[in-house]
This record gives sequence, structure tokens and C-alpha cells, in this order.
Amino acid sequence: MDIAGKIIQILPEVGGQSAKGPWKKQEFIIETQEQFPKKVCLSNWNDKVVLTQAMIGSDVQASINLESREYNGRWYTEIRVWKMESMASGSSSSQQMPPPPTDIPPLSEETDLDDMPF
Repeated sequence: MDIAGKIIQILPEVGGQSAKGPWKKQEFIIETQEQFPKKVCLSNWNDKVVLTQAMIGSDVQASINLESREYNGRWYTEIRVWKMESMASGSSSSQQMPPPPTDIPPLSEETDLDDMPF
């Protein structure tokens, strides 16, 4: 699953020690670029923390996994990022036509249109 938006806040990195060894987590907030924008908190764990090096205000596309777990009768949901790409400014909100190819010769009056492959 993918989500795209602009990074509006990066929260402090947290870490600790578990039975499996040390861990670290970095959360950040993105705002989607839809008709009704939503703010979403995403998290990076351990070696994925370096993915959050993008600066505030950067447009990103993140590949995510959703996970919910129960603790003391309450459910908690986390959105974990496993891949993140920086997007060029403006490419997520507007689609642009590619430039025309330059290696195609223009049609002339002498061109036989019956020879066209379509």
C-alpha cells in the first residue's frame, strides 16, 4: 500500500532495549494532497529510521504496512514505512504531458498516408 504527501513534522527519535536487542523508532507526520487533506502519522523502525532524513516540506511517497495489536483490551494501529521516495515538487498534484519525441520527422505533403501503420 502506498501513501503520498508532504512531510509537515518530524518527531524526535526514540529508542530502547528489548529482549531481542536495541531498537529505535522515528515518527513523522505527512499531510496528503487530496481535496480534503488528511494528516497521517507514519513510523520508521531500526534501519529504516534513515528514510526520514527528508526535510520538512518535502513531498514523499511511502510504501507502508498497516498493523494493529491489542493491549489491555484496547487496539492500537501503527503505519510502518518500508520504503520511501522523494517526489519532485508538484508532480503529485498535477500530471504533465511528456515532451513530444524529437526523432520523428514531420509529415509533408509528399508523405503517403496509406503507408502509415495504423
